[in-house]
Amino acid sequence: MQTLKLKDWNIDDRPREKFLLKGAAALSDAELIAILLRSGTREQTAVDLAKHILAMAGNNLQNLGRIRLKQLRSIKGVGQTKAVSLLAALELGRRKSAAAAAKSTRIVNSPDVQRVMSPLINDLTHEEFWVLALNNGNRLLAKQKIGHGGVSSTVADPKIIFKFALENLATQLVLVHNHPSENCFPSRSDKELTAQLKEAGKLLSINILDHVIIAGDEYFSFKEHDLL
Repeated sequence: MQTLKLKDWNIDDRPREKFLLKGAAALSDAELIAILLRSGTREQTAVDLAKHILAMAGNNLQNLGRIRLKQLRSIKGVGQTKAVSLLAALELGRRKSAAAAAKSTRIVNSPDVQRVMSPLINDLTHEEFWVLALNNGNRLLAKQKIGHGGVSSTVADPKIIFKFALENLATQLVLVHNHPSENCFPSRSDKELTAQLKEAGKLLSINILDHVIIAGDEYFSFKEHDLL
């Protein structure tokens, strides 16, 4: 039995031809993934293989963004090349969403923070700590990842945070990190770090405007909960 490749299918069932004839919006998620995979296996078409990948993610595209290279390669028929192609496409989508969110360059409340940062960190399987630098008019001057941690913690060095703030002439900072567990409530260490940074900022006349924890589609704002 030969491998089932896209070119062997009926022309009406070929995702690439369907894309050209009807546009990307006409394709299912599985068909779009099949285009990236290019071919299936002896037992499965590329679309069948794509459906297997989606099933691993609970048929949820947000969960798909959390799948790692090793997980994809564990699926029969998905080698390194196919896995890397899919992960690269997901990363491009993530960056596109982040770029679109960044068009709103004023940060005045926690929903603004979530809109800018959620595309970057809400589907990660590890914690990351980011800082947004703002001016007096709440204009976003720059954003930077400060710490990269494990599943349940990350490291945020105050020296690096305020060095970043000073380099960008920021008068306000927004602290942001994610909780892969999708529990958005702050830990004791989250509260202690926020208090330390708030006090350190006073010496430099840099205000900590908020600390936002993003956990999936939910978020927790220190400012909204009167913890700042």
